[in-house]
Amino acid sequence: MEQINKSKVFLAACMALIVTSMTFAIRAGILTQLGEDFGITNQELGWINSMAFLGFPLAMLLGGLLFNSLGAKKLLIVAFVCHLLGLVLTIFAGGFWTLIISTFFIGFANGSVEAACNPMIADMYTNNRTAMLNKFHVWFPGGLVIGSLVSKFMTDGGLNWQLQIATMLIPTAIYGFLIFTQKFPQSENIESNTSSNIKALANPLFLFMMVCMTLTATSEFIPQQWIETILGSSGASPMLVLALVTGIMALGRFFAGPIIHRLNPIGVLLMSAIITATAIYFMSVADGSMIYVAAALFALGVCYFWPTMIGFISEYTPKTGALGMSLVGGAGMFATSIWNPIIGSRLDAEKESAIASGLVGKVAEVAAGKAVLGFMVYFPVALIVLFGILFVIRKKIEEKRVNQAAAH
Repeated sequence: MEQINKSKVFLAACMALIVTSMTFAIRAGILTQLGEDFGITNQELGWINSMAFLGFPLAMLLGGLLFNSLGAKKLLIVAFVCHLLGLVLTIFAGGFWTLIISTFFIGFANGSVEAACNPMIADMYTNNRTAMLNKFHVWFPGGLVIGSLVSKFMTDGGLNWQLQIATMLIPTAIYGFLIFTQKFPQSENIESNTSSNIKALANPLFLFMMVCMTLTATSEFIPQQWIETILGSSGASPMLVLALVTGIMALGRFFAGPIIHRLNPIGVLLMSAIITATAIYFMSVADGSMIYVAAALFALGVCYFWPTMIGFISEYTPKTGALGMSLVGGAGMFATSIWNPIIGSRLDAEKESAIASGLVGKVAEVAAGKAVLGFMVYFPVALIVLFGILFVIRKKIEEKRVNQAAAH
């Protein structure tokens, strides 16, 4: 690995992840404008949005299967080309179908980034996998903060949505330049035989964690997706809540190393589930400024879920290789895309029953939002039970773990 500049390769991965999360934040910020400009209904906007969640797991599945033969560099080139295509097509979109296609490209690019970078980082930092994956995933909330602020200031300044999309071409160009100019490492520390990876998927621990990932991703992403609708009417500023949540998540992931070494991944996951369940319940009953406290607690709860789940797969079921990491991430995103419309329709139903019981306007919206959050508590509560089982049998599981350095 002499000629490989690990820090520059890691920087390329982080820049690609910033683009990924900015696409989520800016698209959320411009949805209303898109609807008005093209005369698109909310349902059609929902379909456009779902393309990002469909392209993502599809790219992760294909990327996971092809990682061993293509390598991280080629997958990142695919991501770069798809980001470029998706962004340019969005800027010049003429209506519903161009937006459907461009959003699919962006989703596919986002999934390709995860499929390329997670196994590459696990391989480059083999004695420090979960901590470094957390450090890489700092840039998901980091990019959300950047994207939300860009969108807010540009919208407030009366700048059109095409310009907001164009801002993402800058970090895209930077990571493209880094990919083409850097030498990438060969897989040396992960199982890189695809048929061995496929056989290892039958491991009961892997299948158990796939189920858990559908619950951790839903617990993290759904409240974030609906935070504006649910909290916007309750006197809290949705943008401030989002900035607070994502800021705390970025800090938590950045300093994940010592916590993971102290508690180990199973302990971290159990602790996260307990905090998340408490926070979502707290959000469903809190009022006024206490909503910010509940949101901060929620951020602490969910911040370790995604990277620690992927790190867990690479450390405890190492034979599943890049495929295992990609499938688990894909399962998380796929579950989110299924639950999103269900939660949306539940929100509508709760609002109707709130109005039927005599509540009006914003009061009805707040009541509906809180009822939905009350239902969302069941996801992390199920995780407390599942991770609790893992915690009880952790000594047996530790024997299969890839050796990790004691301190970093």
